[in-house]
Amino acid sequence: MAFNKTDQPVKVIGGGLAGSEAAWQIAQRGIPVLLYEMRPLQSTPAHQTAWLAELVCSNSLGSDLPDRAPGVLKAEMRRLDSLLLACAKAAAVPAGGALAVDREAFAQQVTDAIGQHPLITLVREEVRHIPDGPTVIATGPLTADALAKEIAGLVGEEYLYFYDAIAPMVAADSIDMSIAFRASRYGRGEDETGDYINCPITREEYERFVAALREAELITLHDFERENPQFFEGCLPVEQLAARGEQSLAFGPLRPVGLKDPRTGQRPYAVVQLRQDNLAGTLYNLVGFQTNLRYGEQKRVFSLIPGLEHAEFVRYGQMHRNTFLNSPLYLRPTLQFHQRDNLLFAGQITGVEGYVGNIGTGLLAGINAANLIQDRPLWVLPPTTMLGALCHYVTHAEPGDFQPMKANFGILPALDHPPKGKRERQRAYAERAAAALESFLAEHAVVSG
Repeated sequence: MAFNKTDQPVKVIGGGLAGSEAAWQIAQRGIPVLLYEMRPLQSTPAHQTAWLAELVCSNSLGSDLPDRAPGVLKAEMRRLDSLLLACAKAAAVPAGGALAVDREAFAQQVTDAIGQHPLITLVREEVRHIPDGPTVIATGPLTADALAKEIAGLVGEEYLYFYDAIAPMVAADSIDMSIAFRASRYGRGEDETGDYINCPITREEYERFVAALREAELITLHDFERENPQFFEGCLPVEQLAARGEQSLAFGPLRPVGLKDPRTGQRPYAVVQLRQDNLAGTLYNLVGFQTNLRYGEQKRVFSLIPGLEHAEFVRYGQMHRNTFLNSPLYLRPTLQFHQRDNLLFAGQITGVEGYVGNIGTGLLAGINAANLIQDRPLWVLPPTTMLGALCHYVTHAEPGDFQPMKANFGILPALDHPPKGKRERQRAYAERAAAALESFLAEHAVVSG
């Protein structure tokens, strides 16, 4: 199916991370866009505002170090002129080697940029049917029921699903800093004080906390949710981790490596880290503490953490259903639907996990929607790039046990001559990815700026 250049706008459904990035990329190529977002007319269990690109699970976009997989992905997207990464940089808060943002500032900046673009029209209404014409669907894990049923009918089977959980947040001035201390692991902060607040835990305190966590009461799932509860390994509720064994948390989100308690000069038995959530530094979220505990239980159990005995919880954790396509059956590496050239999908609904991966698929879907209309070759990024590898994975994985995937070096093709050291191998992957992207862009006559 061929498409000639036209003034017909591209419809982008969903004003989250992927949809906002897709709309921007299309408009930047001179094509008008109708960006549909149902909030605030209809909200979701996870969202709290009407802003575009609202972050609902964590305020961290992952590592920004150049030899880490998320850092490689960010470098590629900056090279591809990502709007949302530019907004993230402007709204960044201290987070050691990671890129974390003030949620409100980030969402406001994205909303302002989209609203001010002359070729983007923001339409505040729910889309209940898959539109005709060039369309990008980026409705995310909480796609509204009417459109979800349409998509399910299109693919001929029900979605896969898992559950995504949100971590609680506390007021900074309610943390007992006579117990807690500021530090980043191995001193990787912007200054000597470190970017995280750490609550050190003794063995006795750890055992008491784990016992309470295992016994705590959960929010009851709906009947349809209980039938096949699947949890994504990268975002397990903390109580699910605790149920796996006494030491699961000590070797997971509560691992104390790279930290010393200044009161003792020793590494604590375990540690709970809190990460700054807003620019003012007044809010902190509990890292790795996604949960489905009842609110009263969260207050009771998490107050057992040293330093949080009197913490003010400004937001409790929650868990919500997360839906995504069995993309290996239905999507091409261009993110086009197999049976309709001008229908593309982007974001978490494709099975890409993580904020930056969602933004990246929105970026690629936007570029390819524009390329399709302008009769340009559609992009299939090299699998040696991180974004190319992610898109290749979600469109080529085994459909029978397909699960969401984050950026990681394991999805990249093996190095021809891998160095012996882990860090050296990671740098080699990063260098190869950067070179592959530059070669691809040169072939497609894309220049900086």
